[in-house]
Amino acid sequence: MRISRASAYAIGAMLQLVDAPTGVPVPCSRLAKSGEMPERFLLQVLRQLVNSELLKSTRGVDGGYSLARPAKEISLLQILEATDGTVTPELPPLECIPRAAQVHLQEMLRRVTADACRQLSGVSLADLPKPKVDAEEFSLPKLSSQNKPQDN
Repeated sequence: MRISRASAYAIGAMLQLVDAPTGVPVPCSRLAKSGEMPERFLLQVLRQLVNSELLKSTRGVDGGYSLARPAKEISLLQILEATDGTVTPELPPLECIPRAAQVHLQEMLRRVTADACRQLSGVSLADLPKPKVDAEEFSLPKLSSQNKPQDN
């Protein structure tokens, strides 16, 4: 089993969102910078996660991405399947292996894959160590006394 770069970026970005204040969308640019990921590629990955209903997307100046549900309800398997599709055992046709051995090997790969999927579905975002993020990184800009709205 191989985890793609898209899946790695998805997990990295979603781990950053675990620590973001609830309901406050985080821009793709901030996720990319903090996670040292290419922004254009990350944007494609985030769209896949939105389409799979793992993330919510908010448009506009204060827009960005947030978790669609609590981290404990999002499994690694869901993230991998959102970015890479269904996890399936793949064995190319091998003429050098007798047909009966190919069938046996395919069945073994199916069982190993099923076990891996069970284990991945049992690990949530909440179970993983979080990246160290500067506390200021997700804070909202503060209004200075000069920018505060005046009561008239």
